[in-house]
Amino acid sequence: MPVRAGQRLLLVHAHPDDETINTGATMARYSAEGAAVTLVTCTLGEMGEIVVPELAGLAADRGDQLGGYRMWELGRALASLGVTDHHYLGGPGRWRDSGMMGTEANADPRAFWQAGTKSAAFETAVRALVELIVFVRPHVVVTYDPDGGYGHPDHIMAHRVAMAAVATASTIWSVAKEYWTVSGHAQGTTSVDARSHLEAKRDAMCAHATQITVTGDVFALSNKIEHRLTGIERYRLVQGQLGELNGDGQETDLFAGIAAS
Repeated sequence: MPVRAGQRLLLVHAHPDDETINTGATMARYSAEGAAVTLVTCTLGEMGEIVVPELAGLAADRGDQLGGYRMWELGRALASLGVTDHHYLGGPGRWRDSGMMGTEANADPRAFWQAGTKSAAFETAVRALVELIVFVRPHVVVTYDPDGGYGHPDHIMAHRVAMAAVATASTIWSVAKEYWTVSGHAQGTTSVDARSHLEAKRDAMCAHATQITVTGDVFALSNKIEHRLTGIERYRLVQGQLGELNGDGQETDLFAGIAAS
């Protein structure tokens, strides 16, 4: 097992559960290997679709208590992944889940999507992340691609804020490598094999019970489309230098080529 003391990874995700679905095995692996793993969550996920009928009263159009409940779910998920350093961007509840693109929730003045339409709000969000970057001094930052992976407003905004914050913070701390998460092998430059931590990822998914149904090695969100759990998670390097490549032309370590400092 690599010794990763001194290596630091910071991930910027939009809602509770995104960290587990997209990067959970990676987070568990690097944490277990001794790297410092920091998660930044931009909203509480208040607009999520609840898959547990008995908890339907938490929904935004009913009790509007889902955000607080998902904070608890996220705490349990991170315990499963072995991650202890977690921050909500600007503090818990500073930005509200914007809902899917084109919905009324986008227009809520508290919505994270609104940070993109008002320069002062955007600067506030970027400044909050800059402060964390300067404090944590990560070697590697992970976030979404410009489309947020599938077009969700909060994922898009997380991408924009993360990219701007890394650039702004560079006068004090220069991030060595920045990656975007990707879903397909052809899109990626880097494949992290964390299959030995698949059980931790499964446990973390089960913790997000309002959003994810897990049956064995298969999970589904509210759309009921089944996906197989995987411990190989893929990324695209967009800043920095690729490390050594394997026989498939893929980098296999987010920290490849970085000396701990």
